[in-house]
Amino acid sequence: MVMAMVMANTLTPDIDMRDHSLMQLMWLASPALPIGGFAYSDGFESAVATGHVTTEQHAATWLASQLHLNLARSELPVITQGVRAWRTHDHAQIKALNAWVLATRESSELRAQTEQMGKSLLGWLRNHTTATPLQIDLLAEQTPSYPMAFALAASATQADIRDCLLAFAFAWAENMTQAAIKAVPLGQSSGQRILSALTSEIPQAIDHALSLGDDARQAFSPMLAILSSQHEVQYSRLFRS
Repeated sequence: MVMAMVMANTLTPDIDMRDHSLMQLMWLASPALPIGGFAYSDGFESAVATGHVTTEQHAATWLASQLHLNLARSELPVITQGVRAWRTHDHAQIKALNAWVLATRESSELRAQTEQMGKSLLGWLRNHTTATPLQIDLLAEQTPSYPMAFALAASATQADIRDCLLAFAFAWAENMTQAAIKAVPLGQSSGQRILSALTSEIPQAIDHALSLGDDARQAFSPMLAILSSQHEVQYSRLFRS
């Protein structure tokens, strides 16, 4: 019994750290995080309005394509490199990655989305102990993008980078599923099937993101850019992008 207590005491710090890191990532992935993600559809609403998405299957296929062609080649690689840069205090890389995100948003709405969510997450971080004032000020001096603000928040945990990417990708998938439910519209059961399909695709998308270096990132999504631009003048809108 004494030996069991000694082993328990030895294991507790590591277990507590893993638990804390997991809960921090769950917090960052929560739709209750007050950063305004629910207000955006990443161009999905425009895809519905123009007839590209009209059914549950269309929505699932569209979002899976967006995951692999957009997130896996852009946001997820940025977060991968961003977490590393924050953890190693590589300020030059942090600034370069943030500038890249802002420069590659292909419409005013997508640019406004990443700026608003980045600023909101940075504001949230000011009220927590997961980032230092110096780190927050470094990003605030620029126009903070959402991926780099998320990378800052995730870097303060002890989680490995893959888990950080899983949290970000799931938060995106859950938000986009809710956008599909509202915009198509669909029922809750359809939404759960779409979310299930997306979560099965996320590991492959993360594998691809982890394999990309600085010179292999890209944000070339011409159809998405066109739809996002059309959304700016769409007559009736539920979402800001």
